[in-house]
Amino acid sequence: MKTTTTVTGSLVAGVALAMAAGSACAQSSITLFGTMDAGVTYVSNEKGHSAVILSNGNNIPNFWGLKGSEDLGGGTKAVFLLMDQYNLGTGAIIGNSSGLFARNAYVGLSNDRWGSLTAGQQYDFMYDSLTAKGMETGSLYTGFFNYRQGPFAALGIPGNLTGSADFDRVAGTSRVSNSVKYTSATYGGFSFGALYGFGGQAGDFSASSTVSLGANYVNGAFGAGVAYVEQKYPTMNNGHDGLRNWGAGAHYLFGSVYTNLLYTNTRNTLTGAAINAVQVGADWHLAPAWSLGGDYQYMKGNAQLGDDSAHQLAVALRYSLSKRTLVYVETVYQKARGDNAHAAINGLCGPACASDSSTQFLATLGMSTRF
Repeated sequence: MKTTTTVTGSLVAGVALAMAAGSACAQSSITLFGTMDAGVTYVSNEKGHSAVILSNGNNIPNFWGLKGSEDLGGGTKAVFLLMDQYNLGTGAIIGNSSGLFARNAYVGLSNDRWGSLTAGQQYDFMYDSLTAKGMETGSLYTGFFNYRQGPFAALGIPGNLTGSADFDRVAGTSRVSNSVKYTSATYGGFSFGALYGFGGQAGDFSASSTVSLGANYVNGAFGAGVAYVEQKYPTMNNGHDGLRNWGAGAHYLFGSVYTNLLYTNTRNTLTGAAINAVQVGADWHLAPAWSLGGDYQYMKGNAQLGDDSAHQLAVALRYSLSKRTLVYVETVYQKARGDNAHAAINGLCGPACASDSSTQFLATLGMSTRF
């Protein structure tokens, strides 16, 4: 739903003044938007037992938000975004200690020629340059369950439910608070950006800070992107260590088949624990309302993670009831390898939902809509 703000002057101010005010404000807009997703999921093994659960926010996250812009002239606009994520099953807000609008909250300037400069809580470029630009299948067709987690709890991401859920940050579950971000316009198919998150530690500018970079190229049916982010945590070496991620991906459209390839590397700079992940996927548009997608991914931990690894397969069949609403069936299977390696599919309830064996399987029947 989009509303455009206008101003009507009073009769006392005169017709001319009213027309001028209406003309000036007609270039401002505020949009209310959101998504809703829910389904029933069967899980083969949660600590040795099967389970049937009401899942939500899988195919698309449940969120609502407000975004707006004001035309300042000369191709420049003032822009803002406030975005909140919630649990559809309980109505509870999903976020961090910042509470409401933890998903995104920023304000800034955008120019058609020079790009945008924004400040607030924002995504880094692992999300912007890889996921948002079509390199990752979870955001395209296989859903949140197919992002990466695996048998890597010892990676030890602070504040992470399992220690490794969405370890490469492409699912967008990690945002950067107190950050400034520049994103360029597109020049001959190329675009790029940089982000800096202030740590706020007196006397030590770099402590607990975040740095992220990204670049993309698009030419017709082909697109490619690279991204880097290092986030330092206050609880790791007094804010001087953290998690470092980088990744590269590409996509290509072969007629009615969309293909993508993604590689990511994640490293704990304090312990040296690291994971390499590779994903290859394809989505076939069978008919205007039908699509069938699937992917394979391989995740491999280093010696600090016991050399554990995991293979993961996902398949999703979707039917569009309209431009905004679809129903879907999705399956995800994971096979973990290594001494005492237990399969752990992303997006379940945490350690209590990990498998007590090397395999885990789930199947979801769900529905998504947008407004």
